[in-house]
Amino acid sequence: MFETAELGRTITKSDFKRTAPALRQELLELQDTLHKNKRFPVIVVFGGVDGGGKGETVSLLNAWMDPRWLITRAYDEPGDDERERPEFWKYWRDLPARGRIGMFLSAWYSRPVLDRVHGRSDEATFLKQLERIVGFERALARDGALILKFWMHLSRDAQEHRLRNLENDPLTNARVGERDWEHWRMYDKFIGAAEQLVSRTNRGLAPWTIVEGSDPNCRAITVTSLLRDALARRLDTPELNGGKNGSAQTETPSAPDSKPDGYSVAKSITVLSGLEMSRKLEKAPYKKQLVELQARLHRLHLLAKAQNVSSVLVFEGPDAAGKGGAIRRINESLDARNYQVHGIAAPTEEELARHYLWRFWRRLPRDGHIAIFDRSWYGRVLVERIEGFASEDDWRRSYAEINDFEEQLIEHGTVLVKCWIHITEDEQLARFKLREKTPYKRWKLTEEDWRNRDKWSDYEAAVNDMVQYTSTSTAPWTLVEGNDKRYARVKVVQTFCERLSAALGDPLD
Repeated sequence: MFETAELGRTITKSDFKRTAPALRQELLELQDTLHKNKRFPVIVVFGGVDGGGKGETVSLLNAWMDPRWLITRAYDEPGDDERERPEFWKYWRDLPARGRIGMFLSAWYSRPVLDRVHGRSDEATFLKQLERIVGFERALARDGALILKFWMHLSRDAQEHRLRNLENDPLTNARVGERDWEHWRMYDKFIGAAEQLVSRTNRGLAPWTIVEGSDPNCRAITVTSLLRDALARRLDTPELNGGKNGSAQTETPSAPDSKPDGYSVAKSITVLSGLEMSRKLEKAPYKKQLVELQARLHRLHLLAKAQNVSSVLVFEGPDAAGKGGAIRRINESLDARNYQVHGIAAPTEEELARHYLWRFWRRLPRDGHIAIFDRSWYGRVLVERIEGFASEDDWRRSYAEINDFEEQLIEHGTVLVKCWIHITEDEQLARFKLREKTPYKRWKLTEEDWRNRDKWSDYEAAVNDMVQYTSTSTAPWTLVEGNDKRYARVKVVQTFCERLSAALGDPLD
């Protein structure tokens, strides 16, 4: 695989000086166009052998281009804030906005290779890590990102020569340590892992380019030319049905209207149809059960804090379903220093400039803490689907992206609880009218709430699909009968207690 990067290609200093100014000017002009139209972000990943010129190439790009619109990130040993969240949290946190270029060193490919070479993972684990990377890059590319990946290669002899030159130069010898020489001695293992990595993750949406790293001039011209060409091609490509989130869309043909009558009847039966919406809890037993459950939750959340177990709670449901009331009954049991409630509304300009999951990755709690989402990433397959803010291609692929996101939370050890609090149309109407008459609740009622009632059946169909595709054995949905607020609140608190207890191995359960 790497033979073509060991041919000894070179570019003379005079040729480099003749070529570089025009190339730099073209890159600056393309960067300016990218920044002004803000159509897509650019993600440039640098991997390869030690001494292959990754850092020098990134420094060159920062010197040639406008650094105000560049983001450079390199990752070393994780700090506390990174260890206390799922691994990919830091990469989502650092993604460039549309109109900017992000350059990543020692990023999501580094740990899988190092673990494989040092024997900390087996082949099955390595391949699973690579598949996760493929899913991550696929999600970004389908959202519109231009992804370029450069593998900087050196032969074993060229790497030794490069490391000795760096070591013998007083200006660069601090960059070479025992770790670099240890990796050189394990060269064959690194190349074996690299071949698998490139083969498994070289996809059309995020292709690898293997770059010969021995000659700095050749290396620089190769990378900058490929970046220029990729930027020019993408900027010359007209947007296809650009959605409100700024991603490239594809037109999906409408389904035919000639469905048999039985089809419409069957389609109207959803997971919500089977809920016993008449369930109630009288005031006296409600107070007794709630106090007992809140006491249990208080003890469990302190135990979770001591064991560094984080929790993420997701609340979805129709307008006026009682999400806020249920959240308050949970919060009453918790230490205010250990939780944060996130009320999710329409995305800001900063959030619209990135993948829709970015704003949720940024809000993930540290170990031992709790994040509560009053509406969540499921807006992608609910309101964005119904209101046309996302194309059908966008929201359909989001099911797999959401499942992968939640799988990473669970693998990190996070307790994930997802509650859909449901009410009937009649109950919602009664609550709307009560809000109109109650001064301190009137602010909650908007014209949009009334308008959403006209799309009740559409939302029920979307909820049915949401549960069907994202209620997994490890991240199940809890459907809460919410016509009676007391019953709903008790069920929500009880559900959180049960999930926390199971995760902690609660000895008093």
